[in-house]
Amino acid sequence: MIASVEGRVLVRRPGEVVLDAAGVGYRLLVSSETFRGVPPAGERAALLSHLAMRDDAIQLYGFASEAERELFLMLIGVQGVGPKVALAVLSGGGPRELLSAIAAEDSARFQAVPGIGKRTAERIIVELREKVAERAEEEIVVRRTSDDDPRTLARDGLVGLGFGVQEAEGLLGQAAGESPEELIADALRAAR
Repeated sequence: MIASVEGRVLVRRPGEVVLDAAGVGYRLLVSSETFRGVPPAGERAALLSHLAMRDDAIQLYGFASEAERELFLMLIGVQGVGPKVALAVLSGGGPRELLSAIAAEDSARFQAVPGIGKRTAERIIVELREKVAERAEEEIVVRRTSDDDPRTLARDGLVGLGFGVQEAEGLLGQAAGESPEELIADALRAAR
């Protein structure tokens, strides 16, 4: 599997980038979020990638960050969401914004994406809400402190989801709850 591609930008157009890596041109399909960060043709760039094989095509998808690639993989794991639709979802905002929309159960946010109807939007939220919560809990478990302060654990969980430390503390300042999980859920609802 091709996990990343680094090289000179040959082609840069909305939705795709071609990188020359050691004389081989790799065409990567990208979201508009990733596309914005790709330098002009002739300069060097590095993108994380995911190789998808189907009966009729082998396609390489490029991502500016690990968070975006993880969210892409979560999205294509949802029934009815293929790579093309997942890229369209990622084009609508950064991973942090999309994770907040999932936690806040904002199905309208996903219905605005071409190719996603009400049922698919609800399926995305139902299936990924648990994964987003598990991801936050994993961060909390990994970063346990000696005093196990719920606010500290919640802050660490939000940082693990991609928020900056100051931003996480700002969100938690308004959050209500006694456990780290409750605080994170309330903070994510406020982040929308």
